[in-house]
Amino acid sequence: MKKVAILQSNYIPWKGYFDLISYVDEFIIYDDMQFTTRDWRNRNKIKTPQGLYWLSIPVGSNTNRKIREVLFIDNNWREKHCKVLEANYKKSPFFEEIFSFIKPILMDESLNSLTELNVSLIKSICNYLGILTPITYCWDYGLIEGKTERLVDLCEKSKADVYVSGPAAKDYIDQALFDKSKIQLEWFEYPNYSEYPQLWGEFQHSVSILDLMFNCGKESYKFMRYANATI
Repeated sequence: MKKVAILQSNYIPWKGYFDLISYVDEFIIYDDMQFTTRDWRNRNKIKTPQGLYWLSIPVGSNTNRKIREVLFIDNNWREKHCKVLEANYKKSPFFEEIFSFIKPILMDESLNSLTELNVSLIKSICNYLGILTPITYCWDYGLIEGKTERLVDLCEKSKADVYVSGPAAKDYIDQALFDKSKIQLEWFEYPNYSEYPQLWGEFQHSVSILDLMFNCGKESYKFMRYANATI
């Protein structure tokens, strides 16, 4: 049975995002949706000696555009983000190993849209973690109208038997439409993750996966649920 997940791209997402990618047989980037501010699309959290810190890419507050239409206002944030990561993680065991492939992506000015940058980072992190799930784009399949209708249609076009969704979507997904198309709807539950060696005080799960990778390197999958499935 083919399992598919459909989700917007996030900026250096947390480990649960990659667990979901690893769990399914195809991961569809859903960046034809409206851009929302103060969300995970263009920012994420890291740990610092002063507590949690938001790494945010300036993209403006215009919500009258799709995520894949969001372009960077300038490139000044690139070096700043690299310096912030280095300042707070240079003492971590695997900093140099991880930063060696993350920094060139962050500094690549040819990646001038949010979607391009996010997906490039996501694919590189998947490659490092041994996650082999194909990543495609919703516009590769064409889109119809309707929230749930569009998801069902993408599942049909990608020949999915099971649609795997995060629990937050329970508020708006119409399960009857999946039942009608004979596509099983499965709710992905994020497990109670084990703690790993982490810098800077009290343990925090809700941070970018870079925190896990800087501290655990290739052993990162041991602190996830599904990421070791393809290694």
